[in-house]
Amino acid sequence: MKMKPFRGPDGTSWGVEVKVPGASNAMIVFHHPAGKTARNDRYAWFNWSGPEARSVTSRVSSGKIAEKLNEENLSGLFRRSMPISRPAISPPALVGD
Repeated sequence: MKMKPFRGPDGTSWGVEVKVPGASNAMIVFHHPAGKTARNDRYAWFNWSGPEARSVTSRVSSGKIAEKLNEENLSGLFRRSMPISRPAISPPALVGD
């Protein structure tokens, strides 16, 4: 699936991808333009309310979800999005060092 463009509130151009679609939701990944690592990427969950959502054995297609993602939906998802990775932390110092 081709990534959908999205301009963030600070003017950053993100690439949007639909991942792990299920019956009633899908992960929306906002890929940072730096692209060298996933450290700056963000994600949010999109809730689907189509007929697939009423059947646990159904799966909505990524393309179908991408068609529903407009500027308003993406803005709301971006506001609620979370970093995919957290900052690296140093391991705790050993007692007696």
